[in-house]
Amino acid sequence: MDNIPKCEANYSPLSPVTFLTRCAKCYGNRISIIHEGIRFTWQQTYERCCRLASSIRSLNLAKNDVVSVLAPNIPAMYEMHFAVPMAGGVLNTINTRLDANNIATILLHSEAKVLFVDYEYVPKAKETLELLMGKKCHSSTPLLILIDDINSPTGLQFGELEYEQLVYNGDPTFVPEKIHDEWAPIALNYTSGTTSAPKGVVYSHRGAYLSTLSLILGWKMGTEPVYLWTLPMFHCNGWTFTWGVAARGGTNVCLRNISAYNIYKNISLHHVTHMCCAPIVFNIILEAKPSERIEIKSSVEILTGGAPPPPSLIEKIESLGFHVMHAYGSTEATGPALVCEWQQQWNQLPKVEQAQLKARQGISILTLEDVDVINVDTMESVPRDGKTMGEIVLRGSSIMKGYLKDPESTSKAFCDGWFHTGDVGVVHKDGYLEIKDRSKDVIISGGENISSVELESVLYKHPRVLEAAVVAMPHPRWGESPCAFVVLKKFEGNNKTNDVTEADIIGYCRKNMPPFMVPKLVKFVEDLPKTSTGKIKKFELRDKVKNTVSRL
Repeated sequence: MDNIPKCEANYSPLSPVTFLTRCAKCYGNRISIIHEGIRFTWQQTYERCCRLASSIRSLNLAKNDVVSVLAPNIPAMYEMHFAVPMAGGVLNTINTRLDANNIATILLHSEAKVLFVDYEYVPKAKETLELLMGKKCHSSTPLLILIDDINSPTGLQFGELEYEQLVYNGDPTFVPEKIHDEWAPIALNYTSGTTSAPKGVVYSHRGAYLSTLSLILGWKMGTEPVYLWTLPMFHCNGWTFTWGVAARGGTNVCLRNISAYNIYKNISLHHVTHMCCAPIVFNIILEAKPSERIEIKSSVEILTGGAPPPPSLIEKIESLGFHVMHAYGSTEATGPALVCEWQQQWNQLPKVEQAQLKARQGISILTLEDVDVINVDTMESVPRDGKTMGEIVLRGSSIMKGYLKDPESTSKAFCDGWFHTGDVGVVHKDGYLEIKDRSKDVIISGGENISSVELESVLYKHPRVLEAAVVAMPHPRWGESPCAFVVLKKFEGNNKTNDVTEADIIGYCRKNMPPFMVPKLVKFVEDLPKTSTGKIKKFELRDKVKNTVSRL
């Protein structure tokens, strides 16, 4: 049987671009994109992507050249997820919160040939180009294309071309680039750099396709969903839902700006069924003013990840009409790699216990061959006791190809047949994983390993705590001890009677955790430093207390 050859009829390289072709045929008249006053159908979206792809090809791009884009969640950003690979290019979506220096570094490292820039980010793009010119990187300066719309300032001058002109002038009968090798690159994403310098993570067509299928199946996303874009499309290509919504014939509701009012309004107006977000968005929803709220009349499915949400936060958000599924992943894993698949028997449990179960990261998505928590010294699995901590390792088809131009880091990440995440977790008796920390965030105090995530979970239960982050600080006796950074909920009016002190927080912790876990210092701050995906920059917090000697 091994002698039976492959042919065009029984073998086709996997690529998420095919989702758009199928969707245009099956759901051509269904609304594909909603953005303010704009409406497109799937047939129109397919034609616009073909036109854009043909125009991109006319810019003399070679196969696998990088096309970068600096834009929020707008229709153009969505369309480029199909148009760029249709043209044979590799899409690089740039984090809009990066400064000009970081963007210049990405453009240099990726050797981007084209840069699409939304009008809102033109000043930042101009600063980036000045930096490139100052470094005498004229040959690395990409072709600039403005993404304009009716809200942009009149007379805005930037670049040589404009996005809608490319779409208008493109060929609607353009035949997309044939994918001959499913291992070919489709996207280039840069890590957020919470613990190290950002790296260029390369996704393959195969990996993106399989990861997309796994997530829409694991999330039980049915046909014709209405998806609200609160997660940045630049983050792991929107956890692959840029392609996934097309796979289900859904509707993309694009949001340029994330605010409580915009979230509530669009959920109500468009009958949103699904959305992804980091837990920080939970606080935006929960802290909304009465004038910003609109009653949620049907359940909205939320897939959350990026930072472990405490059970108390899950319980609060679900009380408003949301249904939470928790995921865990990384840029290198093409977004979520584990999901907390819900078991029917858990529906009989009290809400508090359900929230505790949902806070776990769960089991692997379908396209992972295996996942484990190991002792890095012995490479052996840790006991399934929910207590013994080890490193989370992954293996499967949805893992990245590797780091661009960095074989040393790629080899280190793929050591011993696993992808090493650098995250610390435990395995419960039922086989579900729970993340405890980044390896660099575990606090080792007098030989005891303290999970900052566990300590933060307790702090979040305090009625006045809005956000909390715990890091290690020096201790003269124990080596390290916990320091808590706390953001308090705002006072209502001028009522100061509910003020909270450091002693109050420490006293609360003493009642709710073992003595060795209690923070030795509590710092109240207005906000916590975060990446664009909601992850707290703990390295910045550690820097603030590295020269502080803990109280005994």
